Amino acid sequence: MEKLADFVSSHISDDPVRLIMNRDRWPEIDMDMAVNSIESRRKLRDKVREWHDEPRLVFPLKLSAEQCSSSATGRYKADLASRISGKGSWAIADLTGGLGVDSWFFSQKAERVLYNEMQEVLCRAAEHNFKVLDAGNISVSNGIARQGDIEKILDGFNPDIVYMDPARRGEGGRKVFLIEDCTPDVLTLKDEIFVHTRHILLKFSPMADITMACSRLGSTCREVHVVASGGECKELLIWMDREWNDSYSITAVEIHNDGSLSEFTFSPSDEKAAAPHLPDRQMSERWLFEPGKALMKAGAFNLISERFGIGKLGASTHYYIVEDEAKADGLKGHGKIFRIIGCSPLDKRSIRSAGKDYPKAEVTARNIPMDTDTLRKKLGVSSGDDIHIFGLRSDVDGNLLLITARL
Repeated sequence: MEKLADFVSSHISDDPVRLIMNRDRWPEIDMDMAVNSIESRRKLRDKVREWHDEPRLVFPLKLSAEQCSSSATGRYKADLASRISGKGSWAIADLTGGLGVDSWFFSQKAERVLYNEMQEVLCRAAEHNFKVLDAGNISVSNGIARQGDIEKILDGFNPDIVYMDPARRGEGGRKVFLIEDCTPDVLTLKDEIFVHTRHILLKFSPMADITMACSRLGSTCREVHVVASGGECKELLIWMDREWNDSYSITAVEIHNDGSLSEFTFSPSDEKAAAPHLPDRQMSERWLFEPGKALMKAGAFNLISERFGIGKLGASTHYYIVEDEAKADGLKGHGKIFRIIGCSPLDKRSIRSAGKDYPKAEVTARNIPMDTDTLRKKLGVSSGDDIHIFGLRSDVDGNLLLITARL
C-alpha cells in the first residue's frame, strides 16, 4: 500500500487515461487501483478535504468516493451518535464501512469503532488509511451483513449503536430507493441487530420517502434527520430505539459553511394540525422566504407559516411573505431571503416589462401553468446579477403573480 500511495502522490496531476495506456512502465503498481485513487482523491477535494490533503491514503473504488459522506455530514452524524449513546464513553459498529469516512468521524467521538465491509479491497485500504490517520480505536472486519451473521461480524464487540448506510444500487448499477431493495435489507436485519444493541442509526438517500420509510421500519423510529449542506439535501438519517414505541420527530438541518447549524424540529402531527395564514395584499417593503432544501424535504410547509408568523402564498406554492426585517434576518439560516422590489399580476405586459428592466436575473416558476424554463424564455433574461424573478400562485386573490426580488 505504501508503494501505491507514493505512486499516487507523485502522479496526482497526471491524465488517468495515459497512465492506463502506459501501465507497462510500472509493472509493480496496480494501475487500476492507482487510477481509482487518483480520480477518487479529486472527488474528495471539496467533499472530505482532510482525506484529500493526506497524500498517503489510497482509494480503490471510485464509486465509494462518490457515495461517501462529506466532512460536514460526517461530523453531524458523529455528534448525533454521541448524543444517542448518552455516554461519555461509547462504541459504535459500522456494518457498511465503504470508504471508511463515517467510521473515521465516529472514531473522533467514540471510544471504540468497528468498521465492517464486505469487499476485501476496501477493507485492506481502510486498514492502511486508518493507520495513516492514526485512528487506532477502529478495528476492521470483512464480513457480509446478512441474516444469521451479525453475531459473527461483531465477534464479541458490544456496540451502543449499530450504524448502516445500505447500498442504493441494484443489479446493473440501477439506483433503488425502497428499503428492501437496498443492501443490506434493514427490514430483515433490524430484529437481529436489536439483540446486540439498543440503538440503530440508518442513513438513506435524500430521495427516500420519510413517511413510507418510518412506516416500514415500525414504531422504534424515534428521530428523523434531514441533512442539507451546500444548498443540497445530502442524506436522511433515521434513529431507531429498541425501547421506543411512540411517534417520531423530524429535524430539518441546514449545515452552513462555517460549521454552524440551523435546525427545525417538529412531529408529523404538528404539521398536520398547523394552520398557515395568508399574507396581506401589500407586497412592497416585504421579504420573500424560500425554505432551504432540508425544510422542503422535511415537509413542514404549514408549520413554517404558523411557527415563524409569516404568510404562506399558496397551498402548493411553498413561498412565504415576511413583513418584518428582523424576522427576515432570523430566517436566513433556514433558507433564502429576498427583498421584494416589485410585484404585479403575471401577464404578458408584466413579463415583457420585467425582462426589459432586468435582463440578467435568475428565474423560478412555482405552481403556475408554465415551468421555469418557459418563464425564462418569455422574460428573455440570462443568468447573473442578484435579481430573482418569481412566477408564483397566490391564494390571496387566486392570482398568478410576477415578483421581482433582490437576494
